[in-house]
Amino acid sequence: MSRDGAPGRARPGRARPGGAERRLLVEILPPEGVPIRFEVAGLGARTVAQIADILVTFAVLVVLMAVLFLSDLVSLEAVIAIGALLFFAIRVPYYVLTETLMNGQTWGKRLTGLRVIAADGRSLTAHAVTVRNLLKEMEIFIPGTLLLATTSLDRLTVILLLGWIGILLAVPLTNAHRQRLGDILAGTYVVMLPTPVLLPDLAEQPVADAAYRFLPHHLDHYGRYELQTLEALLQVDAGALSRIAAERHRANLRKVAETISRRIGYETHVPEADTEGFLLAFYRTQRAYLENRKLFGDAREDKFHRDTDGSGGARG
Repeated sequence: MSRDGAPGRARPGRARPGGAERRLLVEILPPEGVPIRFEVAGLGARTVAQIADILVTFAVLVVLMAVLFLSDLVSLEAVIAIGALLFFAIRVPYYVLTETLMNGQTWGKRLTGLRVIAADGRSLTAHAVTVRNLLKEMEIFIPGTLLLATTSLDRLTVILLLGWIGILLAVPLTNAHRQRLGDILAGTYVVMLPTPVLLPDLAEQPVADAAYRFLPHHLDHYGRYELQTLEALLQVDAGALSRIAAERHRANLRKVAETISRRIGYETHVPEADTEGFLLAFYRTQRAYLENRKLFGDAREDKFHRDTDGSGGARG
């Protein structure tokens, strides 16, 4: 692999027409050993997602403050003072829980098609999610709350707080991955969700042969995320690649086929010449299996689903 293709290295893409925000790509190397490229989320999309999340948490805050005020338990002045603490108590659990339970997404990120991923290619952990969101409080929210909710600040303190916020807001502009300080320390990226295209076409292609049959115990290892990754790999048009790129693509397909066979315990030998046929057969069967499980309320997001069944813990 070339230096430019090193795992975890973001590379600028071509500038978008009309002076739009340029595309940046980051290459992740998951444990399976097959590189996956994601588009780094633009600052505009991240801002929209952040505003949406603030509106969600602020709506909850307004409801709680209204309940406190209408209950006559505290005065209006006390409600306003308590509101700043409540906003913190709502925000942190909201971001941590949604990003942990919704596979790296908050409601705002889901709205804008963004997702937080681990820079090392492994599953996003609760520790990384907590670190990035607590640091977000220190970077922006706590200084911002002090500025908005405190009227007794002297001019120097206001200038220092504004300078602090401005410097940390500029951090994503100074690095290739557009990471906040919290992302850098937590080892995370915010990326655009790949748009699934041709997914129905792959699933509906007629079966060329029935040489590969998979039993339920073969299909209990992977989830939707891995299926989409496999789908993206199968969609690559090898005929449009250069000779070297096509050879690398075939090697990646073979590596994926061997990884899947080993993980699911598939004992039938897969000839190298039929690697793509095996992967396509597995894709169709795995997708049908996952869709059937989902009908019965067992939605499987990724291969770590068995680590979290019944425990509510974070993925390892």
